[in-house]
Amino acid sequence: MSTEGVRKTDAAVVNGDDATADAREVAGAGPDTSRPGAGPGLTVSPDAPADSGDVPARLRGRLLGRMRRDVPGEPLVPGHWGLLLAALGGLVLFASFEPVDLWPLAFIGPGMLIVALQGRRANQAFRYGFVFGVALFAPLVLWLGNLGWLPWIALTLAESALFGLLTMPVPALLRRRAWPVWVAAWWIAVEAIRGRQPLGGFPWGRLAFSQADSPALGWVTVAGAPGLSLVVVLVPVTLAWLVLAGRGRRRPAVIGLAASLAVVAAGPLLLPARSGGGQEVTVAAVQGNVPRARNLEEQARVRNVTENHVKATQQLAADVRAGRVDRPELVLWPENATDDDPRTDPYLGALVDQAVRDIGAPILVGAILDGGPDDRPYNAGLMWRPPTDANPGPGEWYAKRHLVPFGEYIPMRDVFGGLGDLQLIPRDFAPGPDEPVLFRTGSIVLADTICYEVGYDGNVRSTVTPGANLMVVQTNNATYERGISFGQSEQQLDMARIRAVEHDRATFVVSTVGISAVVAPDGSIMAETGLWEPGVLVETVPLRDGTTLADRVGYWPELAVCLIAAYAVLSGVDWTRAAARVRRRRDAG
Repeated sequence: MSTEGVRKTDAAVVNGDDATADAREVAGAGPDTSRPGAGPGLTVSPDAPADSGDVPARLRGRLLGRMRRDVPGEPLVPGHWGLLLAALGGLVLFASFEPVDLWPLAFIGPGMLIVALQGRRANQAFRYGFVFGVALFAPLVLWLGNLGWLPWIALTLAESALFGLLTMPVPALLRRRAWPVWVAAWWIAVEAIRGRQPLGGFPWGRLAFSQADSPALGWVTVAGAPGLSLVVVLVPVTLAWLVLAGRGRRRPAVIGLAASLAVVAAGPLLLPARSGGGQEVTVAAVQGNVPRARNLEEQARVRNVTENHVKATQQLAADVRAGRVDRPELVLWPENATDDDPRTDPYLGALVDQAVRDIGAPILVGAILDGGPDDRPYNAGLMWRPPTDANPGPGEWYAKRHLVPFGEYIPMRDVFGGLGDLQLIPRDFAPGPDEPVLFRTGSIVLADTICYEVGYDGNVRSTVTPGANLMVVQTNNATYERGISFGQSEQQLDMARIRAVEHDRATFVVSTVGISAVVAPDGSIMAETGLWEPGVLVETVPLRDGTTLADRVGYWPELAVCLIAAYAVLSGVDWTRAAARVRRRRDAG
């Protein structure tokens, strides 16, 4: 071919006439030989020597370099095997949580998804993320089937669809330099979004909540649950880096993997002390138990929950008088220990008052309190003091602020309120005031968290940082443990253990039916009950009033990582091309 012919071809590249052919060559499809004059001799590469023609090689290289960034490489896992790998990754990650509780698997599952996403398009990434989400959330929240199969299916599909949407930018991130940094930040941003939206978010499935027994646990004192998740996700990301790195380029990935494992191994150095060095108090947690009803309607008819907790407290008082246990300075009852307001219900009020008189100590009662806006009730913890106290009887109370959608209120009640067991939720609860409430009795300054709230960083932090030296999680697991018992209580207990370490506070978990437990500031379990068994836990625990680094930095580390993720996603968008695509669709429409 003549030199003139080569120059004409180069000019066509600049004018865009040959862009499609070059893009096919970069993608590995070979040159377009269907056009006259095209052939292997015209293959253009950014690495080719500079041409002496009319078009500078630098301009040609810039054009083809842009194409190369836009066209993904061949997937490492082809076809439907990639979807299978994504599904296996979700199952592996699920197995790191209770009830399987193989926490090291959290260091593998996300990496399997990342490998499966390599070389995909954004629309393909949605499918891969959705499949990963279904494999993770369907077994993780199987206990929700006790409320009806429709809520379980709806929550699984909603969370999986959200995860799929948030996964769409990942293939583009994988084509960028330093992608392990961007992908690790992306994961934390996904957890942050899922924990807030929709309907207030759903934090189950966070990497941090699988690590209650992991050596990485100590990092939660540095940057809270987001910081712990970040330490964990670095391992699967660097594992994926090692798998995806080309031959001869694996040394940086090996170094990165070794460094991430070293960070995990350093976690125990950051754990707070279990006890010692300060004042200690004796506190009792009462699990009164209820009959294991077969359905919600039957359970709703159970009226002896308060009587069970009164009996257990009276037995505790007898043990104290006999010298078998120390007298507690405070007694804790679970969420919904009374199913009405004991301040206005004479029968319930008399029961609670009798229990307080027998034990001679204040009782924090889980109660349904009247007085919310629009006659809606509060789900609250109510402090009831003995006659020897300066202010006997019912006193201050804390109302749950983060309510459970389809459990404590029904969004779009006109549409969903008549479906299945949702008919048994006749009215919505009201969220409590935003101001935190501290219960003070003797040397104890108690922060209360009610059930679902334990999964939300801000809810727990806001009750601790004003000056609490002890924490309690009041919960009622009877709804989620009555038929399909699949780890809900254990998952919630792991969250409480992580919160105990995060804030360096001894923490009591008290449930109607279990699992109730006493958690030391280092996250270890000092005592616990079984499921569906009445029991009383009496333990002496330390009071801590200092703050951890996680308390002081609050949301800032999570926000910083989310901004890094946002930069990675937005800076990778070809805004000129996107605007042109919008204009074409507008003109065509």
